[in-house]
Amino acid sequence: MNFQLTEQQEMLRAVAREFATGEIAPIAHQIDASEEIPDSLRKKLREINFFGLLIPEQYGGADIGAVEYVLVMEELSRASAAVAITISVHNSVAAGPIARFGTEAQKSCWLPSLVKEKLGAFALTEPGSGSDSGALITRAERRGDEYVLNGTKTFVTNGRYADVFVLLARTSQESKHRGITAFLVERNSPGLKIGKNIDKMGIRGSDTVELSLEDCRVPVANRLDDEGRGFRVAMQTLDGGRIGVAAQALGIAQASLDAASRYARERYQFGNAIGEFQAIQWMIAEMKTEIEAARLLTWQAAWMKDQDIPYGPYASMAKLKASAVARMAADRAVQIHGGYGYTKEFAVERYYRDAKVTELYEGTSEIQHIVIAKSVLHPKDGKATT
Repeated sequence: MNFQLTEQQEMLRAVAREFATGEIAPIAHQIDASEEIPDSLRKKLREINFFGLLIPEQYGGADIGAVEYVLVMEELSRASAAVAITISVHNSVAAGPIARFGTEAQKSCWLPSLVKEKLGAFALTEPGSGSDSGALITRAERRGDEYVLNGTKTFVTNGRYADVFVLLARTSQESKHRGITAFLVERNSPGLKIGKNIDKMGIRGSDTVELSLEDCRVPVANRLDDEGRGFRVAMQTLDGGRIGVAAQALGIAQASLDAASRYARERYQFGNAIGEFQAIQWMIAEMKTEIEAARLLTWQAAWMKDQDIPYGPYASMAKLKASAVARMAADRAVQIHGGYGYTKEFAVERYYRDAKVTELYEGTSEIQHIVIAKSVLHPKDGKATT
Protein backbone atom coordinates (compact mmCIF):
# COMPACT_ATOMS: atom_id res chain seq x y z
CA MET A 1 0.00 0.00 0.00
CA ASN A 2 1.27 3.45 -0.93
CA PHE A 3 0.84 5.80 2.03
CA GLN A 4 1.37 8.86 -0.17
CA LEU A 5 -1.94 10.23 -1.37
CA THR A 6 -2.17 11.09 -5.05
CA GLU A 7 -2.66 14.65 -6.22
CA GLN A 8 -6.28 13.83 -7.08
CA GLN A 9 -6.90 12.37 -3.62
CA GLU A 10 -5.37 15.41 -1.95
CA MET A 11 -7.55 17.70 -4.06
CA LEU A 12 -10.67 15.73 -3.18
CA ARG A 13 -9.84 15.88 0.51
CA ALA A 14 -9.23 19.61 0.26
CA VAL A 15 -12.60 20.13 -1.46
CA ALA A 16 -14.37 18.10 1.22
CA ARG A 17 -12.55 19.96 4.01
CA GLU A 18 -13.36 23.36 2.55
CA PHE A 19 -17.01 22.44 2.16
CA ALA A 20 -17.24 20.97 5.66
CA THR A 21 -15.51 23.96 7.22
CA GLY A 22 -17.46 26.58 5.30
CA GLU A 23 -20.92 25.06 4.94
CA ILE A 24 -21.40 22.45 7.68
CA ALA A 25 -19.34 23.43 10.72
CA PRO A 26 -21.01 26.87 11.20
CA ILE A 27 -24.45 25.22 11.54
CA ALA A 28 -23.43 21.89 13.14
CA HIS A 29 -24.79 22.96 16.54
CA GLN A 30 -28.06 24.05 14.90
CA ILE A 31 -28.35 20.70 13.10
CA ASP A 32 -27.92 18.88 16.41
CA ALA A 33 -30.33 21.10 18.34
CA SER A 34 -33.07 21.12 15.70
CA GLU A 35 -32.60 17.44 14.77
CA GLU A 36 -32.75 18.50 11.15
CA ILE A 37 -30.38 18.96 8.23
CA PRO A 38 -31.58 22.09 6.42
CA ASP A 39 -32.87 21.65 2.89
CA SER A 40 -30.43 24.33 1.77
CA LEU A 41 -27.50 22.19 2.96
CA ARG A 42 -28.92 19.06 1.36
CA LYS A 43 -29.13 20.97 -1.92
CA LYS A 44 -25.48 22.06 -1.66
CA LEU A 45 -24.45 18.48 -0.90
CA ARG A 46 -26.26 17.43 -4.08
CA GLU A 47 -24.59 20.12 -6.14
CA ILE A 48 -21.12 18.93 -5.17
CA ASN A 49 -22.18 15.32 -5.90
CA PHE A 50 -21.72 14.01 -2.35
CA PHE A 51 -24.90 11.97 -2.79
CA GLY A 52 -23.30 10.23 -5.78
CA LEU A 53 -19.87 9.42 -4.39
CA LEU A 54 -20.05 5.64 -4.92
CA ILE A 55 -22.47 5.62 -7.86
CA PRO A 56 -20.95 4.73 -11.29
CA GLU A 57 -20.27 7.59 -13.66
CA GLN A 58 -22.62 6.20 -16.32
CA TYR A 59 -25.49 6.95 -13.93
CA GLY A 60 -24.23 10.43 -13.03
CA GLY A 61 -22.20 9.53 -9.96
CA ALA A 62 -18.63 10.40 -9.02
CA ASP A 63 -17.64 6.70 -8.75
CA ILE A 64 -14.73 7.38 -6.41
CA GLY A 65 -12.69 4.60 -4.82
CA ALA A 66 -12.91 3.44 -1.22
CA VAL A 67 -9.77 5.35 -0.19
CA GLU A 68 -11.16 8.57 -1.61
CA TYR A 69 -14.47 7.82 0.08
CA VAL A 70 -12.94 7.55 3.56
CA LEU A 71 -11.09 10.81 3.00
CA VAL A 72 -14.37 12.57 2.26
CA MET A 73 -16.24 10.88 5.12
CA GLU A 74 -13.60 11.84 7.67
CA GLU A 75 -13.71 15.49 6.63
CA LEU A 76 -17.51 15.65 6.73
CA SER A 77 -17.55 13.92 10.11
CA ARG A 78 -15.11 16.41 11.60
CA ALA A 79 -17.79 19.02 11.03
CA SER A 80 -20.94 16.95 11.70
CA ALA A 81 -21.22 13.21 12.22
CA ALA A 82 -24.96 13.49 11.55
CA VAL A 83 -24.43 14.92 8.08
CA ALA A 84 -21.70 12.38 7.35
CA ILE A 85 -23.80 9.33 8.26
CA THR A 86 -26.66 10.63 6.13
CA ILE A 87 -24.31 10.69 3.16
CA SER A 88 -22.65 7.40 4.11
CA VAL A 89 -25.88 5.40 4.45
CA HIS A 90 -27.21 6.80 1.18
CA ASN A 91 -24.04 5.86 -0.70
CA SER A 92 -22.78 2.65 0.87
CA VAL A 93 -25.81 0.65 2.02
CA ALA A 94 -28.54 2.06 -0.22
CA ALA A 95 -27.04 2.97 -3.61
CA GLY A 96 -24.19 0.49 -3.10
CA PRO A 97 -26.23 -2.75 -3.20
CA ILE A 98 -28.33 -1.44 -6.09
CA ALA A 99 -25.15 -0.79 -8.09
CA ARG A 100 -23.67 -4.16 -7.15
CA PHE A 101 -26.65 -6.52 -7.20
CA GLY A 102 -29.33 -4.70 -9.17
CA THR A 103 -30.55 -5.46 -12.67
CA GLU A 104 -29.81 -2.96 -15.39
CA ALA A 105 -33.44 -1.82 -15.20
CA GLN A 106 -33.13 -1.24 -11.45
CA LYS A 107 -29.84 0.63 -11.85
CA SER A 108 -31.19 2.83 -14.64
CA CYS A 109 -34.33 3.57 -12.64
CA TRP A 110 -32.78 4.39 -9.27
CA LEU A 111 -29.13 5.37 -9.51
CA PRO A 112 -29.50 8.59 -11.56
CA SER A 113 -32.31 9.76 -9.30
CA LEU A 114 -30.30 8.92 -6.16
CA VAL A 115 -27.61 11.24 -7.48
CA LYS A 116 -29.94 14.10 -8.39
CA GLU A 117 -32.86 14.15 -5.99
CA LYS A 118 -33.84 10.98 -4.17
CA LEU A 119 -32.60 9.57 -0.85
CA GLY A 120 -31.83 5.96 -0.01
CA ALA A 121 -31.99 3.94 3.22
CA PHE A 122 -31.23 0.43 4.46
CA ALA A 123 -33.72 -1.58 6.54
CA LEU A 124 -32.36 -4.72 8.17
CA THR A 125 -32.70 -4.36 11.96
CA GLU A 126 -35.93 -5.37 13.67
CA PRO A 127 -37.13 -4.95 17.28
CA GLY A 128 -36.24 -8.59 17.96
CA SER A 129 -33.20 -9.01 15.69
CA GLY A 130 -30.23 -6.69 15.84
CA SER A 131 -26.84 -8.37 15.89
CA ASP A 132 -28.49 -11.67 14.92
CA SER A 133 -29.60 -10.43 11.52
CA GLY A 134 -30.52 -13.91 10.37
CA ALA A 135 -33.28 -14.02 12.99
CA LEU A 136 -35.40 -11.38 11.24
CA ILE A 137 -39.08 -12.26 11.00
CA THR A 138 -40.49 -9.74 8.52
CA ARG A 139 -42.24 -11.93 5.96
CA ALA A 140 -42.47 -11.62 2.19
CA GLU A 141 -44.98 -13.86 0.41
CA ARG A 142 -45.09 -13.98 -3.36
CA ARG A 143 -48.49 -13.54 -4.93
CA GLY A 144 -48.29 -13.46 -8.71
CA ASP A 145 -46.27 -10.46 -9.86
CA GLU A 146 -46.01 -9.04 -6.34
CA TYR A 147 -44.62 -9.81 -2.92
CA VAL A 148 -46.70 -8.99 0.14
CA LEU A 149 -44.57 -7.90 3.10
CA ASN A 150 -45.54 -7.87 6.76
CA GLY A 151 -43.35 -6.90 9.69
CA THR A 152 -41.48 -4.09 11.42
CA LYS A 153 -38.06 -2.54 10.87
CA THR A 154 -36.36 -0.20 13.30
CA PHE A 155 -33.33 2.10 13.53
CA VAL A 156 -33.67 2.98 9.85
CA THR A 157 -31.27 5.85 9.17
CA ASN A 158 -32.54 8.34 6.55
CA GLY A 159 -35.95 6.70 6.86
CA ARG A 160 -37.89 9.88 7.47
CA TYR A 161 -37.13 11.24 4.01
CA ALA A 162 -36.01 8.16 2.07
CA ASP A 163 -37.54 7.50 -1.33
CA VAL A 164 -36.33 3.89 -1.51
CA PHE A 165 -35.41 1.31 1.12
CA VAL A 166 -33.11 -1.64 0.58
CA LEU A 167 -35.16 -3.92 2.83
CA LEU A 168 -34.56 -7.52 3.94
CA ALA A 169 -37.45 -9.92 4.49
CA ARG A 170 -37.93 -13.65 4.96
CA THR A 171 -39.30 -15.56 1.95
CA SER A 172 -38.73 -19.02 3.40
CA GLN A 173 -38.67 -20.64 6.84
CA GLU A 174 -36.61 -23.61 5.65
CA SER A 175 -33.24 -21.96 6.18
CA LYS A 176 -32.25 -19.20 8.60
CA HIS A 177 -29.95 -17.36 6.21
CA ARG A 178 -30.92 -18.67 2.79
CA GLY A 179 -34.54 -17.85 3.43
CA ILE A 180 -33.90 -14.08 3.32
CA THR A 181 -34.48 -11.90 0.25
CA ALA A 182 -33.64 -8.26 -0.48
CA PHE A 183 -36.20 -5.84 -1.90
CA LEU A 184 -36.32 -2.25 -3.13
CA VAL A 185 -39.32 -0.86 -1.29
CA GLU A 186 -40.50 2.51 -2.55
CA ARG A 187 -41.75 5.17 -0.18
CA ASN A 188 -45.22 5.21 -1.73
CA SER A 189 -45.64 1.42 -1.60
CA PRO A 190 -49.15 0.49 -0.41
CA GLY A 191 -48.99 -0.78 3.16
CA LEU A 192 -45.73 0.94 4.13
CA LYS A 193 -45.96 3.25 7.13
CA ILE A 194 -43.06 5.44 8.27
CA GLY A 195 -42.95 6.13 12.00
CA LYS A 196 -41.82 9.22 13.85
CA ASN A 197 -38.18 10.14 14.34
CA ILE A 198 -36.53 8.15 17.14
CA ASP A 199 -35.19 10.38 19.94
CA LYS A 200 -31.46 9.57 20.14
CA MET A 201 -28.54 10.52 22.37
CA GLY A 202 -26.23 11.49 19.53
CA ILE A 203 -26.14 12.19 15.76
CA ARG A 204 -29.45 13.90 16.40
CA GLY A 205 -29.46 15.67 13.05
CA SER A 206 -29.63 12.29 11.32
CA ASP A 207 -33.21 11.01 11.17
CA THR A 208 -33.86 7.46 12.38
CA VAL A 209 -37.30 5.84 12.17
CA GLU A 210 -39.29 2.65 12.50
CA LEU A 211 -41.04 1.14 9.49
CA SER A 212 -44.29 -0.79 9.64
CA LEU A 213 -45.26 -3.08 6.77
CA GLU A 214 -48.90 -4.20 6.70
CA ASP A 215 -49.67 -6.17 3.55
CA CYS A 216 -47.12 -3.94 1.82
CA ARG A 217 -47.13 -4.72 -1.88
CA VAL A 218 -43.83 -4.75 -3.76
CA PRO A 219 -43.49 -5.73 -7.45
CA VAL A 220 -41.37 -8.78 -8.24
CA ALA A 221 -39.33 -6.43 -10.44
CA ASN A 222 -38.21 -4.70 -7.22
CA ARG A 223 -36.59 -7.83 -5.82
CA LEU A 224 -32.83 -7.24 -5.47
CA ASP A 225 -30.85 -10.28 -6.63
CA ASP A 226 -32.38 -13.76 -6.54
CA GLU A 227 -34.87 -14.96 -3.98
CA GLY A 228 -33.05 -16.34 -0.94
CA ARG A 229 -29.86 -14.36 -1.63
CA GLY A 230 -30.67 -11.43 0.61
CA PHE A 231 -28.41 -12.36 3.50
CA ARG A 232 -25.43 -12.34 1.14
CA VAL A 233 -26.52 -8.93 -0.15
CA ALA A 234 -26.77 -7.60 3.41
CA MET A 235 -23.45 -8.96 4.68
CA GLN A 236 -21.42 -7.83 1.67
CA THR A 237 -23.09 -4.45 1.87
CA LEU A 238 -22.26 -4.10 5.57
CA ASP A 239 -18.58 -4.93 4.95
CA GLY A 240 -18.30 -1.78 2.86
CA GLY A 241 -20.50 0.21 5.23
CA ARG A 242 -18.16 -0.54 8.13
CA ILE A 243 -15.34 1.24 6.34
CA GLY A 244 -17.56 4.31 6.12
CA VAL A 245 -18.38 4.14 9.84
CA ALA A 246 -14.67 3.78 10.64
CA ALA A 247 -14.06 6.96 8.66
CA GLN A 248 -16.91 8.68 10.51
CA ALA A 249 -15.36 7.66 13.83
CA LEU A 250 -12.02 9.03 12.64
CA GLY A 251 -13.62 12.36 11.88
CA ILE A 252 -15.15 12.57 15.36
CA ALA A 253 -11.83 11.61 16.94
CA GLN A 254 -9.87 14.16 14.90
CA ALA A 255 -12.38 16.89 15.71
CA SER A 256 -12.00 16.02 19.39
CA LEU A 257 -8.21 16.27 19.17
CA ASP A 258 -8.41 19.56 17.27
CA ALA A 259 -10.72 21.06 19.90
CA ALA A 260 -8.71 19.71 22.84
CA SER A 261 -5.34 20.92 21.56
CA ARG A 262 -6.78 24.35 20.72
CA TYR A 263 -8.28 24.69 24.19
CA ALA A 264 -5.06 23.46 25.81
CA ARG A 265 -3.17 26.31 24.15
CA GLU A 266 -5.75 28.97 25.06
CA ARG A 267 -6.83 28.00 28.58
CA TYR A 268 -4.61 29.26 31.41
CA GLN A 269 -4.45 27.88 34.94
CA PHE A 270 -1.83 28.48 37.63
CA GLY A 271 -0.16 31.01 35.36
CA ASN A 272 0.41 28.65 32.41
CA ALA A 273 -1.46 27.35 29.39
CA ILE A 274 -2.82 23.97 30.49
CA GLY A 275 -1.09 22.40 27.50
CA GLU A 276 2.19 22.92 29.40
CA PHE A 277 1.11 20.44 32.07
CA GLN A 278 2.26 16.86 31.64
CA ALA A 279 -1.17 15.40 32.44
CA ILE A 280 -2.67 17.25 29.48
CA GLN A 281 0.26 16.46 27.21
CA TRP A 282 -0.09 12.75 27.87
CA MET A 283 -3.77 12.84 26.94
CA ILE A 284 -2.98 14.74 23.73
CA ALA A 285 -0.22 12.27 22.86
CA GLU A 286 -2.50 9.29 23.47
CA MET A 287 -5.23 10.78 21.29
CA LYS A 288 -2.85 11.56 18.44
CA THR A 289 -1.21 8.12 18.47
CA GLU A 290 -4.47 6.18 18.60
CA ILE A 291 -6.04 8.29 15.84
CA GLU A 292 -3.09 7.65 13.53
CA ALA A 293 -3.26 3.90 14.24
CA ALA A 294 -7.00 3.83 13.49
CA ARG A 295 -6.49 5.89 10.34
CA LEU A 296 -3.94 3.41 8.99
CA LEU A 297 -6.30 0.49 9.63
CA THR A 298 -9.11 2.32 7.88
CA TRP A 299 -6.97 3.25 4.90
CA GLN A 300 -5.75 -0.34 4.65
CA ALA A 301 -9.28 -1.74 4.57
CA ALA A 302 -10.29 0.83 1.95
CA TRP A 303 -7.20 0.10 -0.15
CA MET A 304 -7.92 -3.64 -0.02
CA LYS A 305 -11.46 -3.00 -1.21
CA ASP A 306 -10.15 -0.94 -4.11
CA GLN A 307 -7.70 -3.75 -5.01
CA ASP A 308 -10.49 -6.34 -4.86
CA ILE A 309 -8.70 -8.17 -2.05
CA PRO A 310 -10.94 -9.89 0.55
CA TYR A 311 -11.33 -7.15 3.13
CA GLY A 312 -14.22 -8.10 5.43
CA PRO A 313 -12.17 -8.75 8.60
CA TYR A 314 -10.07 -5.67 7.92
CA ALA A 315 -13.18 -3.52 7.68
CA SER A 316 -14.21 -4.99 11.04
CA MET A 317 -10.80 -4.23 12.55
CA ALA A 318 -10.93 -0.68 11.23
CA LYS A 319 -14.41 -0.08 12.63
CA LEU A 320 -13.60 -1.74 15.97
CA LYS A 321 -10.46 0.34 16.47
CA ALA A 322 -11.72 3.64 15.07
CA SER A 323 -14.95 3.57 17.06
CA ALA A 324 -13.09 2.88 20.31
CA VAL A 325 -10.67 5.70 19.50
CA ALA A 326 -13.54 8.09 18.79
CA ARG A 327 -15.08 7.38 22.18
CA MET A 328 -11.72 7.72 23.93
CA ALA A 329 -10.77 10.93 22.13
CA ALA A 330 -14.14 12.55 22.81
CA ASP A 331 -13.85 11.59 26.49
CA ARG A 332 -10.36 13.09 26.72
CA ALA A 333 -11.52 16.24 24.95
CA VAL A 334 -14.30 16.76 27.49
CA GLN A 335 -11.85 16.11 30.33
CA ILE A 336 -9.37 18.67 29.00
CA HIS A 337 -12.16 21.24 28.74
CA GLY A 338 -13.12 20.56 32.35
CA GLY A 339 -16.56 21.78 33.38
CA TYR A 340 -16.95 23.72 30.14
CA GLY A 341 -16.71 20.45 28.22
CA TYR A 342 -19.90 19.33 29.89
CA THR A 343 -21.83 22.27 28.48
CA LYS A 344 -23.33 22.79 25.05
CA GLU A 345 -21.22 25.91 24.70
CA PHE A 346 -18.40 23.74 23.37
CA ALA A 347 -18.65 21.19 20.54
CA VAL A 348 -16.84 18.47 22.51
CA GLU A 349 -20.11 17.74 24.32
CA ARG A 350 -21.62 16.83 20.94
CA TYR A 351 -18.59 14.77 19.93
CA TYR A 352 -18.97 12.80 23.17
CA ARG A 353 -22.59 11.95 22.37
CA ASP A 354 -21.94 11.26 18.70
CA ALA A 355 -18.97 8.95 19.26
CA LYS A 356 -20.82 6.18 21.07
CA VAL A 357 -23.06 5.19 18.17
CA THR A 358 -20.05 4.24 16.04
CA GLU A 359 -19.60 1.27 18.39
CA LEU A 360 -23.20 0.20 17.78
CA TYR A 361 -24.45 0.55 14.23
CA GLU A 362 -23.41 -1.44 11.17
CA GLY A 363 -22.40 -4.20 13.58
CA THR A 364 -21.63 -3.69 17.28
CA SER A 365 -18.07 -3.93 18.55
CA GLU A 366 -18.94 -7.38 19.88
CA ILE A 367 -19.91 -8.52 16.38
CA GLN A 368 -16.65 -7.13 15.01
CA HIS A 369 -14.75 -9.22 17.57
CA ILE A 370 -16.56 -12.32 16.32
CA VAL A 371 -15.84 -11.56 12.66
CA ILE A 372 -12.16 -10.91 13.37
CA ALA A 373 -11.75 -14.00 15.55
CA LYS A 374 -13.36 -16.26 12.95
CA SER A 375 -11.00 -14.94 10.28
CA VAL A 376 -8.05 -15.99 12.45
CA LEU A 377 -9.40 -19.31 13.71
CA HIS A 378 -11.06 -20.44 10.48
CA PRO A 379 -9.12 -18.86 7.58
CA LYS A 380 -9.77 -19.81 3.98
CA ASP A 381 -6.78 -20.52 1.77
CA GLY A 382 -4.49 -18.91 4.30
CA LYS A 383 -6.26 -15.57 4.00
CA ALA A 384 -8.24 -13.73 6.65
CA THR A 385 -11.79 -13.71 5.37
CA THR A 386 -15.31 -13.67 6.75
